[in-house]
Amino acid sequence: MKAFPSRGLYAITQTENKSPAIICHEVTEAILGGAVVIQYRDKNPSNSDSLAIELVNICHHHNVPLIINDDIELAIRSGADGVHLGKDDGNITEARTRLGQTAIIGISCYNDLDRAINAQDTGASYVAFGRFFPSNSKPLAAPASINTLQQAKQTLHVPIVAIGGILPDNAGELLSAGADLVAVIGGIFDHNPRRAALAYQGLFSQ
Repeated sequence: MKAFPSRGLYAITQTENKSPAIICHEVTEAILGGAVVIQYRDKNPSNSDSLAIELVNICHHHNVPLIINDDIELAIRSGADGVHLGKDDGNITEARTRLGQTAIIGISCYNDLDRAINAQDTGASYVAFGRFFPSNSKPLAAPASINTLQQAKQTLHVPIVAIGGILPDNAGELLSAGADLVAVIGGIFDHNPRRAALAYQGLFSQ
């Protein structure tokens, strides 16, 4: 199992209307541009097992962890490094039991600091807050506040991920407020993924 990075760009796959070959190519390009972790997210999967296994192979070739969104069983079948769970996707204890003590387990905390504290205390590897800006990928997601991020940084010791409409020109505000990683879909995969990832990567080298 790969360890979860403490800082950097967290790329989440954009799968709609894209072939497995395109998805794999784009993920490779994002990693070459500096993404330090990849999440396989696919709300309408048709060949999720084979694609997840291929993404694990790509990520591990580049020494980057691959996390599966929502699906503990797919994480087990594919040999992924962990799972990311929303409020309706199972619990940390179950995931830890099924995936093992070294697995990465991330939890969506929206704008809820208490949920994040509980997740940390229950054994989460990282917590994610958002959305912070309007997002085409999650247009109906409830907004999160910068203040929550600032409080989380003062309270938590696990890595903090910010998500939701994050672009190179607004990510700095979130990093200054306490985010350790920024999670991005469209900001990378609506563009040339390598060049887009490089634009974010510059924020972490300052």
